[in-house]
Amino acid sequence: MTTTATPPAAGPEHTPERHASPERAAPPGRARVALRRFAGSPNAVVGAAVLLLLFLLAFAGPYLTPWNHTDIDYTALREGPSADHWWGTTRIGQDVYAQVLHGLRKSLLIGLLVALFATVLASVVGACAGYFGGWTDRLVTFFIDLLLVFPAFLIIAIVSPRLRDTGWLAFVGLLAVFGWMITARVVRSMTRSLKERDFVRAAELMGVHPLRIVFRHILPNVSSFLIVDATIAVGGAVMSETGLSYFGFGVQPPDVSLGTLIADGSDAALTYPWMFFFAAGLLVLFVLAVNFLGDGLRDALDPTSDRTPAQKRRRARRKGTRP
Repeated sequence: MTTTATPPAAGPEHTPERHASPERAAPPGRARVALRRFAGSPNAVVGAAVLLLLFLLAFAGPYLTPWNHTDIDYTALREGPSADHWWGTTRIGQDVYAQVLHGLRKSLLIGLLVALFATVLASVVGACAGYFGGWTDRLVTFFIDLLLVFPAFLIIAIVSPRLRDTGWLAFVGLLAVFGWMITARVVRSMTRSLKERDFVRAAELMGVHPLRIVFRHILPNVSSFLIVDATIAVGGAVMSETGLSYFGFGVQPPDVSLGTLIADGSDAALTYPWMFFFAAGLLVLFVLAVNFLGDGLRDALDPTSDRTPAQKRRRARRKGTRP
């Protein structure tokens, strides 16, 4: 009689291991990719750091000195930098440190507000013109071309003195009115391309309201361009304010901005350099930082770029070519 061996019962220790297939890692999100690209650009990081320091200096720096921008020290007229007046004094004894920081804060506020208003206006007008087309597009395009023909600097110089009693916010409105046209034309062109996409067509077939399509589907897809453009527009608005204030058409006394301070100190730039070079130096530093930041944001938010600037340079060095 033969005995048939019974195989042992299958248990956990006898069950063959099943190696689960490794899961594929989820691709990084868009924000993480943009942040990685931004951090890989030294110029962008430096620009962002300088801008942060300038904002801290403009809004927190005045609290470090006992002097206000309107205070006058009659015992120190055109005095150089000292322990009492860190950046010297003006021809009538006003503290240059307090005045420059107040002027920097005013110029930054004007630049930010002008860029904000102009970008919002350009995005809405350009997207509506590009999406609706027809007579809406023709009228908007004609109006934009008409504003581009007008000499903006001359018109602002003529209108600004008549708004002198209304304060600097009216000056912000004037700069914004003449600062949105180019951006609107770009947004219009991008919208004309986006409205042919499948997701826009699907929303139209579902009966979504046209304005909802513009604000929920069109504008979010041009947000990368708007962020970069608004960043650079801040620098352009500050330069416009400085130029107009330099010629007396912008911020009016007793208020000050970088433009008025540069105008007041330009006559004494060689004999009393502290009256001119602190304001001019901060203006140059601000414009350079904005340009660096704008270039970095453009590289970070560009979906066609698959490498950071640092990665491109390393890859070019390995190939023995210039980036």
